[in-house]
Amino acid sequence: MIALGRHILAEYYNCDAQKLNDLEFVEKSMKEAAVRAGSTIVDSVFRRFAPHGISGVVVIAESHLAIHSWPEYGYAAVDLFTCGENVDPWIAYEFLKKEFSAGEAECQEVARGELRVLGQGARHKPEGSIGPIPLQEQP
Repeated sequence: MIALGRHILAEYYNCDAQKLNDLEFVEKSMKEAAVRAGSTIVDSVFRRFAPHGISGVVVIAESHLAIHSWPEYGYAAVDLFTCGENVDPWIAYEFLKKEFSAGEAECQEVARGELRVLGQGARHKPEGSIGPIPLQEQP
């Protein structure tokens, strides 16, 4: 199968509740996971909710890593969506499992943007592809 991206849907159970409710720890861990996986961080946004829980996203040049935590249940849902051949989302998955002290973890990988190209491989950014649209031209 040829696909533009790999999307790991991760579920971390029986995690350290204090870690899952620590905004600085969660943001640092998610960014470190992105770097360890070989991606390029573009931006990030994280928010702590009252009375508990954190949601956040690390935007990477190769897509994104996102988290939603429920410390009261020791649970975190994490999306690791990467594109290209130089990023390994499984490294991020394993790193976060350790960081959050997950007692259990489950995941599934979904191929995103499946391509069926006869006689040739597909690359994330084919030669001659259109680059990003400048901000002033976006609708």
